[in-house]
Amino acid sequence: MELTQKVAGEDPDCDNGDCANVFRTDQPDTIAIQGYLTDLPTPDGEAVVTIPERVLREAARALGW
Repeated sequence: MELTQKVAGEDPDCDNGDCANVFRTDQPDTIAIQGYLTDLPTPDGEAVVTIPERVLREAARALGW
C-alpha cells in the first residue's frame, strides 16, 4: 500500500510535528491513520492507534464527509 496524499494532521501536541495524520492510499476506498499506539491486544498485522478528535474532524471535512 502506498500513501498518496495527507488529508489531515499536524497535531500541535506532537513533539516532532509528524504524528497523528490521515492519508489517502492507492487502494480504493481506503485511508491510513498514523497515531499513537495503545496497549490493546490485536491480531497479528493490526494495531489500535489513537488520534486527536480534531484531526479526525479535519480529515472528514477534507474528504467531503
